[in-house]
Amino acid sequence: MSATQGFDLQRVQKLRKAALLVGLIGVVGLAFVSRSIGGETMLHEGLEAFGLGLIVVCIVGRAWCSLYIGGRKKAEIVDRGPYSISRNPLYVFSFMGAFGVGAQTGSVTLATVFLLLTVAVFYATVKREEAWLAGAFGQTYADYCARTPRFGPDFSKWRDADSLEVRPQFFLTTLRDGLVFLLAVPLFESVERLQDLGWLSTLLRLP
Repeated sequence: MSATQGFDLQRVQKLRKAALLVGLIGVVGLAFVSRSIGGETMLHEGLEAFGLGLIVVCIVGRAWCSLYIGGRKKAEIVDRGPYSISRNPLYVFSFMGAFGVGAQTGSVTLATVFLLLTVAVFYATVKREEAWLAGAFGQTYADYCARTPRFGPDFSKWRDADSLEVRPQFFLTTLRDGLVFLLAVPLFESVERLQDLGWLSTLLRLP
C-alpha cells in the first residue's frame, strides 16, 4: 500500500471535527452553569469584543490559506504565501477562532480552556499529517520543515507565488466552516440572557 493510499485525510479531518465538537459541547455545558466574575463590566464586554475580532480574523485567515492549500495537501508541498511562514497557518487561525469562541462567554478561563483543547486536538492531527508527509515527500518535506516553523509564524521567511490556481469548492467549504465560529455569539448571549432571567442557575463564578 502506498503512502498516499494509507493516509485518509478526510477521515482525519472528520475525527478532528468530532473531537472539537465534543470539546465545544463541554465548554457550552460549563457556560450553562457558570458566569464570569466580571458580569457586565467593561472587562467582560471588552473580552467578548476582542473574541469577536479574533473570530473574524480566523474566518478571513482560514479562507486565505485555502486559496493556497485547497486540494493540494496530498499532492505537493505548498510553501508559498501563509505556508512560507508557518507549516500550519490554517490551524494557527483556528487557534485564534477557538479563543474567540470561548471569549464570547466573557470568561478568560473558558476561552483559555477551549483554546487548549483545540491546540491539543490539532497537535495530534499535525503529528499524523507530518508522519505521512515525511514518508510521501522525503527530503523535500524535510527541507521545508528545516526552514519553516510548525506553527510560528516567522515573517522573515515570507515568499509568495506570482499566481494561484484557485479551486472554489475548497475555498467555499473553508469559508462555510469558518462562519460556524460566529454561532458562538448568539449562543452565549442567549445563555447570559437565560441566566439574567433566572432560568439557568449559576453554580460557578469564573474569571
